[in-house]
Amino acid sequence: MSATAMSGASAAHSSTMDRARALSRLKFSDSGFRLMTLASALIVLILLLGVAISLFVGAWPAFREFGINFFFSDAWSPPKEQFGAATAIYGTLVTSLIAMLIAVPVGLGIAVFLTELCWISLRRPIGVAIELLAGIPSIIYGIWGVYYFRPVMQSYIQPFLINTLGNVPGIGFLFQGPPFGYGVLTAGLVLALMILPFITAVSRDVFDTVPTVLKEAAYGVGATTFEVVGNIVFPYTRVGVIGGVMLALGRALGETLAVTFVIGNATKIQSSILAQGTTISAMIANQFADADPGLFTSSLLALGFILFVITFIVLAAARWMLARLELKA
Repeated sequence: MSATAMSGASAAHSSTMDRARALSRLKFSDSGFRLMTLASALIVLILLLGVAISLFVGAWPAFREFGINFFFSDAWSPPKEQFGAATAIYGTLVTSLIAMLIAVPVGLGIAVFLTELCWISLRRPIGVAIELLAGIPSIIYGIWGVYYFRPVMQSYIQPFLINTLGNVPGIGFLFQGPPFGYGVLTAGLVLALMILPFITAVSRDVFDTVPTVLKEAAYGVGATTFEVVGNIVFPYTRVGVIGGVMLALGRALGETLAVTFVIGNATKIQSSILAQGTTISAMIANQFADADPGLFTSSLLALGFILFVITFIVLAAARWMLARLELKA
């Protein structure tokens, strides 16, 4: 009896030791995994901080030379070493605004059509077409804009806008000038086409997450499709939709090649959106290779730092907005 008890105690002790060793191995692997993920997150933060610091250090000579006037001056003359960021900032913001005003309602409309109204047999082909549109390289959009879209703008769209909206008091100054085809509006329209697939794809995916029972309940009490979309689908998915819109805005702010091809690359601010202009990305792409060391290169780096700050502010505002919406919900 004593031998049996000792044998049982030994087995229990052995089982306890095996369990302890297994838990120790699991704890070690879990701690290693936690440290690995923490290191990955810190690497991202370090890289982001490093990019910001390097841009600021390179831009400091321009900021020191021109001061606050650098942000408000539209002068850009490398031979005279006079530089200002106002034209590039203005072009970046206006082209992105035009693109968002067009792409957001159209993209959301396409997403609603695909999820609520489209025939089942057409949903997949249209969805695949949208995904293919998102995968087209930006230089292809630029080539298409120069050789096919710009002539249409020059021959039809810009003359129409000049002869109609150009005569409207209050907004006519936005649609005046010769129809060159190039310009801020042309760049904004090309950007709208480029970011449209991102808004549509993200919105379609989040619309599909709405529980069917909620929509069926709304239809059951007599709601129309418009009411279901406005009162059920959009409120339920607003966080995801805003995230997709901000993703598209980030793409619009930083787009380079397509905008460079069609905006005209003029370095003076003009009130008309039909006039030629430039953006931060386009100016850096056009002039960085030929920039001499000194104020010229520093001014281009200052433009890069300004674009970095603008993008950071936009994303931070988006996160703040999403946090407010989640708190309100």
